[in-house]
Amino acid sequence: MEKNILAYFKSPEDAQGAAQKLHALRAVDVSVDRFSKYPGDGMQHRENPATGDFGSLAALSLDADVSGNNPGILMAAGTDASGMSDGGQGGPTGRDVLLTAVVDESVHHQALKVVEEAGGVW
Repeated sequence: MEKNILAYFKSPEDAQGAAQKLHALRAVDVSVDRFSKYPGDGMQHRENPATGDFGSLAALSLDADVSGNNPGILMAAGTDASGMSDGGQGGPTGRDVLLTAVVDESVHHQALKVVEEAGGVW
């Protein structure tokens, strides 16, 4: 039987270190991803804000992948997009790297210990 692990890390390097140790435990599958409250991978190229065609202020200042006018307006209304405020305490801060793993049930507790020793929380 297999068990899954979802663990959050502060840096990709910490998560990758844990992933290597989980592979040594013969994990079935392991992946490391960074997430954000803004969708997509950001703009693939930069445009001149004065003359370029960009979806929203959020695309420029937050590197958000804006799919249309409505989500662009909503994202640009956030205080972190305008730079007029620090944005408060909202959104993912600190632990924005997600390690997902599938391990055999027989090594599940050992895998959780590997994650904890690498600085991850689940």
